[in-house]
Amino acid sequence: MSISIENKTRSFGKAEEAEFASHVSDALAFLLKQDYVDSRIRAVKAEVSVDIRLVGNDAIRKLNREYRGKDSVTDVLSFPVLDMVDGSLQADLMPYDFSYDEEENKLLPIGDVVICVERARTQAETYGHSLLREMCFLAVHSFLHLLGFDHENGRDESLMFGKQEESLRAVGLPRGDASSDRSIPDADIEAGADVSSSEQEEHPVGEMLLHCGYCALVGRPNVGKSTLLNTISGMKLAIVSHKPQTTRNNIQAIYNRDDAQVIFVDTPGIHKPQSKLAEFMVDSSFRAAKGADVVVLMADGRFNKPAGVEIRAAEMAKKLKKPIILAVNKADAVTKESLLPLIANYSQIADFAAIVPISALKDDGVEELMDVIISHLPSQPRYFPIEEVTDQSEREIAAELIREQILHYTNEEIPHGTAVEIDAFEEELKEDATDSYDRNLVRIHASIICEKDSHKSILLGKNGQMIKRIGTAARENIEKMTDCKVFLDLHVKVRKDWKNRQVFLDEFGYKKKDD
Repeated sequence: MSISIENKTRSFGKAEEAEFASHVSDALAFLLKQDYVDSRIRAVKAEVSVDIRLVGNDAIRKLNREYRGKDSVTDVLSFPVLDMVDGSLQADLMPYDFSYDEEENKLLPIGDVVICVERARTQAETYGHSLLREMCFLAVHSFLHLLGFDHENGRDESLMFGKQEESLRAVGLPRGDASSDRSIPDADIEAGADVSSSEQEEHPVGEMLLHCGYCALVGRPNVGKSTLLNTISGMKLAIVSHKPQTTRNNIQAIYNRDDAQVIFVDTPGIHKPQSKLAEFMVDSSFRAAKGADVVVLMADGRFNKPAGVEIRAAEMAKKLKKPIILAVNKADAVTKESLLPLIANYSQIADFAAIVPISALKDDGVEELMDVIISHLPSQPRYFPIEEVTDQSEREIAAELIREQILHYTNEEIPHGTAVEIDAFEEELKEDATDSYDRNLVRIHASIICEKDSHKSILLGKNGQMIKRIGTAARENIEKMTDCKVFLDLHVKVRKDWKNRQVFLDEFGYKKKDD
């Protein structure tokens, strides 16, 4: 059993934290021993893990806005990882469901829990019991949500509430008196869960419900996912290269029209991982698909048979019970007749909701693809303001634009052995500036990280010519993004075997879980 606690508030001391950790660890262990939890979870040869973050009012308000569309302070939020209903897995456990800690212990993460300590303290006083009991109550309730128990969806409330009280009694925290007789935390709906009719009624009058949701783009490396993302957004959000495995993080583009909002997640290409960085990339793809409302599998129209990665992606979507759309990219490079055997072969690996030939590069068929995607999204308000086009910051996009030029100008093993870290991103506003985007100059200091001294020599080039070439091309693209002059200062650093060292992967932003 592995419980990781990140305390982001000073109002909960070290002694309180230690006592809390001991009780919740025992409570989760108790739950996992019960017959109502899937035997595949109980029998797994790995430690079941839960990350718990303790925060204040401002932090949980921000999370509620981001994941639930509510500007409110609640006591707890839970973020399930596995697809479970009433303790039962809805799909077999896969290799990508597991992770490893710093000591290389194998873990099975079942989800994250966020508890607002300030709110819990107030509620403990209201219900007349200890803060420890209230905190553990919230944690156990969230554990049950992570295991797929949910009184919000019409199932018997007593089943869930009985289990949480049984668990609390087992760890020595029974109900004290009538004043502590409470059953439901005020935010016991998992982040990302479907919005129920009662939830919809809470949205402000006049906030129009439309088709809104997440769409994951999956497929083999270099199939054109990033090109499609850039075409949809109308700006360069994802870098594009003829080299495979260009995308490393899940990049979001937000598409808006009057009747819909689609949040696209461009994932790294699905491939056989050869390093911890590659494992992160594949893990990102599968996690994006898990959290999406619809999955678009992109295929290359020049090859009429699905490869192993595409079969795997189709099986994944099927197990997740997600609608899957086949987008046949580069259809402009082949005849219509040649697409018929491709469609026949791909139809054998999945029951596609639709099959749409497109050319992401030429923006051909993309509008038709959008209509099909939108038709499969739930009816709910927009997640993001209509003027937003991405969740990526300029700092993050600048790092990717620099890495794009490294991919363009270097060969062999060097491109995928590099990372870019923005050391400083400074803005100089015009004298008569009226807002923060009325800039005269942006100064960027960045480090190019490579694995070997020999790679550093190549990246620098003779008399520094290569680094100048990379910097000039990257600066031009960054200027288009920032709409102002850019000063770009690049340095090359060696971090041996960084792709397999978790400390460097974390430092450079390749984390398997969001903070």
